[in-house]
Amino acid sequence: MSGEDIPPSSGVARFRRTAERVLDVLLELSPDHATELGEHRYDDRLPDFSPSGTEQRIRCLHQAAGALDDLDDGVLDPPDRVDLEILRTEVTRDLWVFEELAPHERDPLLHLPGDALYPLLVRAPADPAERLAVLTARLAAVPGHLRTAQDVLHDMPRVHVETAIGRAHGIAAMLGDEVEALATADDGAAPPLRAARDAAVSALRDHAAWLEARLPDSDGDPRLGPERYAATLWYTLDSEIGPDALLTRAESDLQAVEEEIAALASRIAGSPPRPGQVREVLDRLAAEAPVDGTTILPLCERLLATATARVRELDLVTVPGEPVRVVVMPESRRGEAVAYCDPPGPLEPRGPEGPEPAFFAVSPPPSGWAPQRVASFYREYNRHLLSDLVVHEAMPGHVLQLAHAAAYRGPTRVRTAVRSGSFVEGWAVYAEALMAACAKDADGSLATGNGRVPPAQAQRMVQLKMQLRSTINAILDVRVHAHGMTETEALHLMTERGHQEEGEAIGKWRRALLTSAQLATYYVGYHEVRDVVRALRRERPGATPRAVHDAVLAHGSPPPRHLRTLLGLAPGPG
Repeated sequence: MSGEDIPPSSGVARFRRTAERVLDVLLELSPDHATELGEHRYDDRLPDFSPSGTEQRIRCLHQAAGALDDLDDGVLDPPDRVDLEILRTEVTRDLWVFEELAPHERDPLLHLPGDALYPLLVRAPADPAERLAVLTARLAAVPGHLRTAQDVLHDMPRVHVETAIGRAHGIAAMLGDEVEALATADDGAAPPLRAARDAAVSALRDHAAWLEARLPDSDGDPRLGPERYAATLWYTLDSEIGPDALLTRAESDLQAVEEEIAALASRIAGSPPRPGQVREVLDRLAAEAPVDGTTILPLCERLLATATARVRELDLVTVPGEPVRVVVMPESRRGEAVAYCDPPGPLEPRGPEGPEPAFFAVSPPPSGWAPQRVASFYREYNRHLLSDLVVHEAMPGHVLQLAHAAAYRGPTRVRTAVRSGSFVEGWAVYAEALMAACAKDADGSLATGNGRVPPAQAQRMVQLKMQLRSTINAILDVRVHAHGMTETEALHLMTERGHQEEGEAIGKWRRALLTSAQLATYYVGYHEVRDVVRALRRERPGATPRAVHDAVLAHGSPPPRHLRTLLGLAPGPG
């Protein structure tokens, strides 16, 4: 049924009008997120976390929830019903966050304007003059925005304050050359832009000093506790699996992956399995494939080209034509992950020159690290592991999946604007396993004649290490927030059973404290996406891998349980 076939008074038309209005409310309440998605009506403002602003946000969300609850689900077809469920979950999640968690009162990272300013600086706009006007307005709002942060923040966790200090200085640095380049290009707009920039930089430095002064008293607990974590997990995963079931399943799967990687290490070593053998083989792989600060970015570019060619050669999935740029992660976004994918917003209108590039950002080790810790970083992120990272972040992982999602056009913008972290991360982890399996098929030999590990086995070894990592991510997430896991216990788990370098483990420990439930999306999403692909293959036995994968990616980025509905599959295991 097309939109033109629906009478204006029908329940379907009413739902679609309501869905669009609710989305407009959500985007207006989060103007920084709207900019990231490519909706530019609110580019001149920042989110309002003042007490009155929060009260207004909660009133708007209650009204949105009521409007959605008044709709008749029974008249909707499966795609519209899925959109309604996704939108209800999004609204009730935001309500729960601001009414119960109130992270804006404890997390200084939420108040930093870096993510609101960065897209206006690096993305080419349709109207350059409008860009300068909204950038000037958003910069002018920074001082007042940070004063509000200082008024509402209390009981901050130390790890959040430390990270926020670093990012505040990074944002101030970002506003230097980037804004100056834009000001130089337009003499008329330059004076107000520079004035707003200078005031914003001064406010950011003052705010960093304010945070530094509060470090001695920053003793808030970053852990959510069992009840709040269970709710956060439900809203994040949109899945029936609870913390206890997730922990039991992940710890069982961890043992299974350990057995698999031990068997492969034994084959590569040519000797029976024994304690320490897995780490020895991983160290051997790292020594074979060294990386340093001068080679990591060009290496990622070559690995991206190789992975793209390999996906096309195997005809695994349709490769969109959007360009990809490998960039150094800006300082304003460092402190949580080593790499990320930053695609153009799915609501961004296409210009005459074609789509904007997706950014594959890679973070260097912090400048203050000791040489031995830097060496540890590059042992972890050696060429073999970077190859897997490129698969996850770019091809055929995030860059490819998010380009497919951006091409989706439904009767509402719900599945364009709302993304499931479980689906997004689950697909990327699935892509790692898919490419490793294809490498095994392409090169099954055990010896190459030069003493090096065969490429297929090296890729599989590293992919299994990353599968250990994603499984441990879920265990960390539950145990840190719901069971009081200590740093010593966490580091032992990651270094001994996950075979991670110490620097990587320390960074992941901080990330587990800085976030909640996000680390579980890799493990849960992988198993849910993999199960959907397997079910679809059973339903369509004559379909090619490309046809199956294209079908999985054709519906935006919905939670996997809704993807089953959209594909006409039976519900998955609980």
